[in-house]
Amino acid sequence: MNPDLSQLHPYPFEKLAALKAAVSAPAQLTDIMLSIGEPKHEPPAFVLETLVKNLGKLSNYPTTKGLPELREAIATWASKRFHLNSGTFTADKHVLPVNGTREALFAFAQAIVDRSKPNPLIVSPNPFYQIYEGAAILSGAEPYFLNCTPENNFIPDFAAVPTAVWEHCQLLFICSPGNPTGAVMSSAQLKQLIALADQYDFVIASDECYSELYFDEQNPPVGLLQACAELGRDDFARCVVFHSLSKRSNLPGLRSGFVGGDAKILEKFLLYRTYHGCAMPVPTQLASVAAWQDESHVIDNREAYRQKFDAVLAILDGVLDVAKPDASFYLWPKTPIKGEDFAQQLFAQQKVTVLPGSYLAREANGFNPGEYYVRLALVAPLAECIQAAERIKAFVQSL
Repeated sequence: MNPDLSQLHPYPFEKLAALKAAVSAPAQLTDIMLSIGEPKHEPPAFVLETLVKNLGKLSNYPTTKGLPELREAIATWASKRFHLNSGTFTADKHVLPVNGTREALFAFAQAIVDRSKPNPLIVSPNPFYQIYEGAAILSGAEPYFLNCTPENNFIPDFAAVPTAVWEHCQLLFICSPGNPTGAVMSSAQLKQLIALADQYDFVIASDECYSELYFDEQNPPVGLLQACAELGRDDFARCVVFHSLSKRSNLPGLRSGFVGGDAKILEKFLLYRTYHGCAMPVPTQLASVAAWQDESHVIDNREAYRQKFDAVLAILDGVLDVAKPDASFYLWPKTPIKGEDFAQQLFAQQKVTVLPGSYLAREANGFNPGEYYVRLALVAPLAECIQAAERIKAFVQSL
């Protein structure tokens, strides 16, 4: 078998399950899960209705490229959302539907990496979504991690990356808004990366699946394609973005998203995907059209998260070193003890499940940037989030 499989790390939730299994929690308390970034808000009823209405179309083979109406809905949404120059982001050349960003991010690395070149690197933030690392390893590249810390506002210091790293970099993963920190990259930072990609000839893969979860309706997070448009870079050269309906529309089980950007790259990625066997079912595509064409449910979704952030942060104020993120549905509090110990003891005493930050990061430059952090996903209903915050407060005060 592929020997690189032995290099894959256990997934964070495998490690979390083992951590929790080593202790027992109070039987009288309900278990509150803040560990998994799985949206719990109700999915839009009209999307489900569209899905059900079209179940008969499961008798049709879908094409890998996707229905024209889905690609058109995506192109229209992205062009408006990211202020792209008219007619530059087209349904035919710049959009590929995918079965969620997880499979697409992994597959993209397999299609991009040129193994004939010496010492290929895939660069990513640290902490990170573990798919980036697995994709790098199984593509034949080596992961290279850039620490995200309070000192750099949880955005990698790209200017400090050694020239030798950029010279071997074939793919740069970025995540904005970030998982787990919620940090948002600025337009200037994205343009800096585009310049580096041109200079050293690598591809930027921007994971933007949290882009629609933000707090200020007048200032949504900027995206990589938007930075391209501001530069007049209407071919989106070397730039590819990944978006999903999972967080935006509370549809994680629909497994629906898209990849968009550089037409030359997407042409080759489509070839890869044709062999990969990953076409999206027709009913899913039609339900996705309905979701991308509606914004009212997304606005309501953001308001629900605002209420949870306000309530939880009010309770944790002065208890933990934590602040509202730029965007996303995560909190990334610094912990008074190691995050792994914090998570285990919190579960043992209060039956609240959070994810140790070290499980989302690797040691780089001598330390693990997630070691004294935990990730809280505010996906549970408001009342549960409030109850969890009160239990966390009681736990911290007991230390």
